[in-house]
Amino acid sequence: MPLIGLGVSGGIGAYKAVEVARGLQKRGHDVAAIMTRSARRFVGEVTFEAITRRRVVTDQFARGGNADIEHISLATDIALLLVAPATANVIGKFANGIADDFLSSLYLATRAPVLMAPAMNTNMLEHDAVRRNLATLSARGVRFVDPGQGYLACGWIGKGRLAEPEEIVEAADRMILPRGSLLGRLVVVTAGPTYEDIDAVRFIGNRSSGKMGYAVAAEAARRGARVVLVSGPSQQTPPAGVEVIAVRSAHEMQAAVQQQAFGADIVVMAAAVADYTPDRRAAGKLERSDAPLDLRLVPAPDILAGLGRARGAGHTPVLIGFAAESGDPAVRGREKLVRKNVDFIVANDISRSDAGFDADTNAVVIISAERDEAVPLAPKSEIAATILDRAEQRLTARNLSRREP
Repeated sequence: MPLIGLGVSGGIGAYKAVEVARGLQKRGHDVAAIMTRSARRFVGEVTFEAITRRRVVTDQFARGGNADIEHISLATDIALLLVAPATANVIGKFANGIADDFLSSLYLATRAPVLMAPAMNTNMLEHDAVRRNLATLSARGVRFVDPGQGYLACGWIGKGRLAEPEEIVEAADRMILPRGSLLGRLVVVTAGPTYEDIDAVRFIGNRSSGKMGYAVAAEAARRGARVVLVSGPSQQTPPAGVEVIAVRSAHEMQAAVQQQAFGADIVVMAAAVADYTPDRRAAGKLERSDAPLDLRLVPAPDILAGLGRARGAGHTPVLIGFAAESGDPAVRGREKLVRKNVDFIVANDISRSDAGFDADTNAVVIISAERDEAVPLAPKSEIAATILDRAEQRLTARNLSRREP
């Protein structure tokens, strides 16, 4: 059985780590618990010992004839280091190479993949220092199970509570036993709207919920891909095990996508990126007056077209764009297919009340150079599966053609 090192740090979510350990065992994994000193204030080590049937590691200076050998061997024996909950403190230690307890030392010593499930107060999660640390770890390949929204132990309501145990177990299982038709592939997905700021409180946006892009990201992860989700402001919960890059504006999304896209096998641009953005953002808040407000808008970056130009006649990545249109979407979709040099355009009619923005269902036309394929009304998860089916077929065809003499 694969051995998973379960790091438990000091937060109220530590009680959920007990169910995480049990869930991992049910899926056939062996679990070794490593508890920080603060974690032991929330959950007793005997609880984990009873479940894992292993002595819990709590001290890097534990006494005993075999203590050093046992502790050091964990770094090489584990197939995954999972930290749940991951507090701001342990995230900061990992990001900055601080090794002052066994868990942080284990992180530096192991070469196993690392999965963290952050949990903390909303303001802590949004603090620049924590966000920088998360970005640093993400750049090193650390994966995250995003915290959920709801009531926090401090009495606040917001984002920061530890993800549910089954979600964490699913993400860990996917990392340790990868499988699926996209195994070894990198898929980049954009989702949600972009917000183009007018001043400190006002912005130009749109009604995109992000549901379609998040469904594509979830389906790609289920197929074994490493998935990077570049998301504008959205209330959707990121799929387990998916790397999320949060952005706000079209320019921020462009920078994030350009950084990721050309190591990717597939890029799915499902985000509703603004077409126009204010030419300048006012400092502070514009005060109301009785005079008209003149607002000058300039074109926002066309991210998909930029990817198509940069790719040229190359084989990868497979590029998939979206076209949200009023009326027959295929006409504009075909024009975009050629102008933006992409493999597929997924076009839909936004005037339908049962499809498109903020709906759980969609009806689309998948347009390629070869044909237009109408996909009838279905849950967005099913639409996502069809889109990735077509992307995989294109990847396979290109790989075969490149191997021909």
